[in-house]
Amino acid sequence: MIHNLSLGPSIINQYIAEIRDKEIQKDSWRFRNNLERIGQIIAHEISKELEYTSIPVTTPLGIADAKVLSQRLIIGTILRAGLPLHLGLLHVFDKAESAFVSAYRRHHKDHSFDIAIEYVSCPSLQNKTLILCDPMLATGSSMTLTYKALLHKGMPKHTHIVCAIASKQSIDYLKKNMPDTNYTLWCGVIDDELTSTAYIVPGLGDAGDLAFGEKL
Repeated sequence: MIHNLSLGPSIINQYIAEIRDKEIQKDSWRFRNNLERIGQIIAHEISKELEYTSIPVTTPLGIADAKVLSQRLIIGTILRAGLPLHLGLLHVFDKAESAFVSAYRRHHKDHSFDIAIEYVSCPSLQNKTLILCDPMLATGSSMTLTYKALLHKGMPKHTHIVCAIASKQSIDYLKKNMPDTNYTLWCGVIDDELTSTAYIVPGLGDAGDLAFGEKL
């Protein structure tokens, strides 16, 4: 299942417009804040598909029947660009556990690159719901390799993949290469193209650099 939230009337469209805007991007705090808000909106949409249980809640005037989340969640993030999106998701799912994976593009002299994963910190995933986020889903290879690395921590009950912007190529790549088809993809928007260096067009540039400063 693929959800493209830009297709409906939603404030997420304004936040996406702002993270794309090359003038607004000069304010790194605003860029991070907009990614957090995108994470919160997508978290709200994901919450509609989760499982709940009824409990009695004692108020000053009586007993209320309330529905509370019954699924155990883990929010997984690809460092470093995924941190603001992770925080937005965590604001909504405040009882969730967290997982962190260091994945980056390792460039070669012929201008090609592969994905290097150096660090994984994750609780047990067995039979839990995994929400795996990265702001840009360009080729799809980082997300697929990250998911495979996390499977060493157990098999999730279901996985929700979250991004602000995805390319059509990345979606095709996930369909062909994800080791498990039991996932739902949530995108703020889906763009048509990739450059020769695998950046999304029109995209927004390098989300990690825009959020935290250019890296050497």
